[in-house]
Amino acid sequence: MHKAQPASGLSDFRTLKPPYLKKGDKVAITCPAKKLPGPMTDAITLLQSWGLEVVLGETVNASYHQFAGDDELRTKDLQRFIDDDTIKAIFAARGGYGTVRIIDRVDFSRLSQHPKWIIGFSDITVLHAHLFNNFNLQTIHGQMPVNIPDASATSLQTLKKALFGEEITYEIKPDTLNRPGQGNGILIGGNLSLLVAILGSSSDMDYAGKVLFIEDVGEYLYAIDRMVRALDRAGKLKNLTGLIVGGFTDVKDNDIPFGQTVPQIIMEVVKNYHYPVCFNFPAGHIPDNRSLILGRMVGIDIDDQSATIIYT
Repeated sequence: MHKAQPASGLSDFRTLKPPYLKKGDKVAITCPAKKLPGPMTDAITLLQSWGLEVVLGETVNASYHQFAGDDELRTKDLQRFIDDDTIKAIFAARGGYGTVRIIDRVDFSRLSQHPKWIIGFSDITVLHAHLFNNFNLQTIHGQMPVNIPDASATSLQTLKKALFGEEITYEIKPDTLNRPGQGNGILIGGNLSLLVAILGSSSDMDYAGKVLFIEDVGEYLYAIDRMVRALDRAGKLKNLTGLIVGGFTDVKDNDIPFGQTVPQIIMEVVKNYHYPVCFNFPAGHIPDNRSLILGRMVGIDIDDQSATIIYT
């Protein structure tokens, strides 16, 4: 199989790569969205085993209706860790809903001078997109503290590798609906629902020339169809260099069946485009949620034997 290679003249030189972590570094856990169901014991133990010092935000123990504190507290908590240069990475404790309520309240400008890793997925897609669009910051789409007890060992290993600067390459089994081909581009994306929710906002991204990753959970098939078509009608899908489809879990259908699977929905929308498409990538609302560094150049190479994704 011909492996994906860095494209000539392409690099992520315009994106900010935070310093990799090292033993003794201080990291923070905060909740920009939904409140936590219990203490973060497993996550703290894991991060400490990696040699990291863990600082907990006020939001970890806060509750305001379904949120981890009101908007003001969640804003203040996130701002505190952004402005504290001794904090080298910020873990969003969980997703749910709420990040979009505070995104415009937070001053992220310090990250352009003192970049640090932001880690999370699902609702944290808002943060990933906003930081890439406005500050060209690389971030990590990966397991969050609330997910640690159920996370696969492999997913946690990839998170550690991403944070500590070890090489990450993925080669997975092919899916019959994959579209073969090769492509290179900066990896962007996250949760499909959130990508649609931020369309036209200051958090929205330029998708042209990028490799897009999408995943979602608990959506109806018709809603997935609607959201993929919304991205396409907004011009987001036609100029991609690759598409990576992660987990679409707990998908629901109506009493009258929609009639298509998630891969079929997506392929119908992108059938006239010519970039490679990879299905069933192990990332999203699944135990084996492997880490992806968003904002960094990747190469994608798909044939009938495997699908390979490498950071170039």
